[in-house]
Amino acid sequence: MAVFNYTGVKFDSTVVRGTVSADTPRQARDQLRGEGVRVKKIGEASVGSTSKKASLPLPFRSFRVQWATAVHEMAMMLHAGIPILDALDTIADQNRGAFRVAMLSVRDRVASGSSLAGALAEQPQLFDTASIHMVEVGENSGTLDTVLQQLAQFKRKQLTLRNSVTTALVYPLFLVCFGTAAALFLMTSVLPPLLENLEETINVLPWPTQIAKSLSNLLLDYGWLLACFSVLIIFSVISIIRTERGRTYWHQKLLQAPILGPMVVKQGVSRIAMIIATLSRSGIELTKAVELAERSTSNRVFKKALKQFGERIAAGEDVSDALAQSGAFPPLAVRVFSVGQESGKLDEMLFQLADDYDEQVATASARLTALLEPALILILAAAVGFLLLATILPILEAGNVM
Repeated sequence: MAVFNYTGVKFDSTVVRGTVSADTPRQARDQLRGEGVRVKKIGEASVGSTSKKASLPLPFRSFRVQWATAVHEMAMMLHAGIPILDALDTIADQNRGAFRVAMLSVRDRVASGSSLAGALAEQPQLFDTASIHMVEVGENSGTLDTVLQQLAQFKRKQLTLRNSVTTALVYPLFLVCFGTAAALFLMTSVLPPLLENLEETINVLPWPTQIAKSLSNLLLDYGWLLACFSVLIIFSVISIIRTERGRTYWHQKLLQAPILGPMVVKQGVSRIAMIIATLSRSGIELTKAVELAERSTSNRVFKKALKQFGERIAAGEDVSDALAQSGAFPPLAVRVFSVGQESGKLDEMLFQLADDYDEQVATASARLTALLEPALILILAAAVGFLLLATILPILEAGNVM
């Protein structure tokens, strides 16, 4: 079967748009006609283009949230005895856009005899490797509902951690952007005409006014050049970071940063611990779990450390020694891996480590936000106050002269 996008009109003249699964466009038209929709336009949906669009690093994309919700709902339906095809139909019906097209494609592949893991693996840009392997283990062991529930818990914890850090940085970023825009507006639109009139009244401007006037003239005379230069610098930095060497250097410096560094380390270790713990609890051996954690990790420092860690334990080296030699993991994480492996409770201890680090990151981000907000407000108040002082002083001197 294929997935088709359509635009049609209902009996009450309401325009509807959506997707439908059918073998041919004619069958899709007949199916929609039976539902009371008069088709105006229909065409096959491109899952490849949808996958490419969904994989873009947009800050507010909803695919990860939809997938985490779908996994939880699928686990509940399978546990209740609902067939997998009906479960996939239900999930597709209550979603829209790229995720609906992807789930319809997965449903069609499963209906044609493919396994759920195989259907997910055909869209690697949308479904992560860890999810695919966990589903495969669940299908092979006959515990798909249980494995999906574990996967749903992992996805939700992952999203919660990411959202807590992102939310903590939204307000300070807003203050910086708003303050910068306000300062630029005052210096380019308010000060120049005001100072032009005041210079005719007084001979010498106060020193705050002279500084503000120099900055204003600089922005007016070379504003476009400064803007182009700033864009060029940003573009160059982004281009360098996109290279393998530049990205590795950036990740190294980020982990070594005075304040953000420990937060990034704990966040990265928490993500790795959750992945390995979830995979280990699903029955995947440690070496394979480390390999999947390496694929799921974006930080190049952790990725290299996990690769070396996997190679060493595959060669028979002790877990603690192999992890300590990587140099990227804190001593607590090394100790937890070692004790967990020796006691046979690796997944349980890694979950506890992840929860502990999540709480520490959430607390640190809240404290950082609590410190940043008043500091930024003071800085912005000082900048605006300086501009007001630079404006008021010549007005007062002009009044004294008159």
